[in-house]
Amino acid sequence: MFRLLFLIFSLFITNLFSKELVDLYRLEGLKAVETQIEKELTKKDYWDYVLKSYDTKFGYIESKKYILFSNKKDKKLFLFKNENKKLEKLFENEVITGEVEGDKYLEGDKKTPIGVYDLTQKKTKLDQFYGPFALVTSYPNNFDKSMSKKGHGIWIHGMPLDGKREEFTKGCIALDNEKLIDLGNRINLKDAVLITSENTFTEASKDELAVILASLNKWKLAWKYSNIDEYLNFYSNEFKRYDGMKIEKFAQYKKRVFSKDEEKIIRFSNINIYAYPNSLNKRLFRVYMDEFYKSDTLKFIGNKELIVEIIDNKMKILFED
Repeated sequence: MFRLLFLIFSLFITNLFSKELVDLYRLEGLKAVETQIEKELTKKDYWDYVLKSYDTKFGYIESKKYILFSNKKDKKLFLFKNENKKLEKLFENEVITGEVEGDKYLEGDKKTPIGVYDLTQKKTKLDQFYGPFALVTSYPNNFDKSMSKKGHGIWIHGMPLDGKREEFTKGCIALDNEKLIDLGNRINLKDAVLITSENTFTEASKDELAVILASLNKWKLAWKYSNIDEYLNFYSNEFKRYDGMKIEKFAQYKKRVFSKDEEKIIRFSNINIYAYPNSLNKRLFRVYMDEFYKSDTLKFIGNKELIVEIIDNKMKILFED
């Protein structure tokens, strides 16, 4: 309730709503105001306004604090700090990557994967070959698994303590030990994400992000009010769920669920949207957020992950976890 009132106040003082909002509250109550706000959040104009103050080089990021970025062609690793809607470059260093160019699909193909990855663990007490420690990435991530990508053990690690190694890796990202230690001291793993690109990285535009944010809220309302046709319209014909379910069976499943016409509460928070480099020749974004869901028969509090594609200024969901 407090968060809703705070949002109403924020919208009012920024002149996004007129006195009609106050009249709506006076005449119909807080529920009517919440409904009106939900509608406003589906409008691209609102998100165009919000994004004016954001540095959107890598996307729209509400809760992650550190972005590591590596361009495999340039053989560099960058660290940016996300604070007060701005990105500050903290670190830049040369690295070595996989011996073979291209995206990773198979175990042992000696390729560094392309995409967006979490950092899951700091490994110490390793073979001297990996330097003082290694930062473990989430490859293969959920989207990778949906495409049957294989392999494991993709790390950001150091150089051999004895100084002997080739000028490439088997798929990891390796950098000088002193720089690795510096990097490790600067970040908190749970607040960091790694983006890897093969060649030129296409930055996220404010227009693309506004389309996604408005579409997420339209999708949520269609879900909330069991509008099955509008809901399914957000899904790509190439859609695949985390368990391998494709669009035909997914649509049948959702039609059965929506036919119950249950009352639902759905909230998204800590929304992070990243431009997603890929070898599919698609304009992809990773959406990762906290979800609160409550219906007559189910309650869920956890994470929601989507991979979405922008086609003709519209958002289509390719993957959902």
